[in-house]
Amino acid sequence: MSTWLSSFSQSLDQWTGTSGSLGYICIVLAVYIGYHLTTTVMSSSATPKQSTPQHEEGEKEPLRNFTAQQLRHFNGELEDDGPNPQHKPVYLSVAGTVFDVSDGRNFYGPGGPYAAFAGRECGIALSKYAFDEQYLDIPVDRTQLNAGERMELDQWLEKFQYYRNYPLVGKLIFEMPDPHRIISREELAKYNGTLEAPIPEGYATPPIYIAVDQDVFDMSFGGVSFYGPGGPYHKLAGRDATRALATMRLDDEMFTTTGKEEPLNEKQSKTMNDWKKTFAERKMYPIVGKLAQT
Repeated sequence: MSTWLSSFSQSLDQWTGTSGSLGYICIVLAVYIGYHLTTTVMSSSATPKQSTPQHEEGEKEPLRNFTAQQLRHFNGELEDDGPNPQHKPVYLSVAGTVFDVSDGRNFYGPGGPYAAFAGRECGIALSKYAFDEQYLDIPVDRTQLNAGERMELDQWLEKFQYYRNYPLVGKLIFEMPDPHRIISREELAKYNGTLEAPIPEGYATPPIYIAVDQDVFDMSFGGVSFYGPGGPYHKLAGRDATRALATMRLDDEMFTTTGKEEPLNEKQSKTMNDWKKTFAERKMYPIVGKLAQT
């Protein structure tokens, strides 16, 4: 084989008049083959791959308000109920703005370096770059921060919103209405979740008041998609829903108060109390007042 190559190389040199011409030809061939291999791979990767159509993502959840208790639920830990437990989302609040940082679970979820911030207000802690418990769950008063801390806080907000693109999911409300205040039916009707409803400062969405057995719940703290405009239970918003929930009916007569209504029977009372328990314990909708007696 080597004798044949040597003879072929000498013949090629005589034919081209160039010494070592076989080596040059091998180099040219290698470059040619490499070029075609590279362009083939690049063109195939640039061509969109055929795949099964993806389902359209569900509609984005509307902005909501959070109590501190509700926010603590979203700490990324494993749900301990149900047959197929899953990890909860990871939310945190920065100066009252609540972000879904689930995409950064390695940082903010259980075991991450910033896990202490999950489910908490951490604006003060971030501004001071401190992890101490004493700096968590404190409303941010920018007048109490020095220039460097204000700049640090703004940089974190900018990073979350524009660089990391963490979804903004709502606002954390620190100062809640007095749960014992008396709310008239006229005032109750104003808080139906529409844009015309009064919006307290700092809220992400208008309050949605629903009265059940004298207790007035604000459903804007997690129930906007159900009780807000366009929701399946929006008819309850701004009204005394006691009889509607107890009877599982949304007829107009269920909201009419004449003073001559039949008292709830045992089954209806149990249904109504089950709704109250769901609202207060499972959903953690805050009680914002008591409905005035008629």
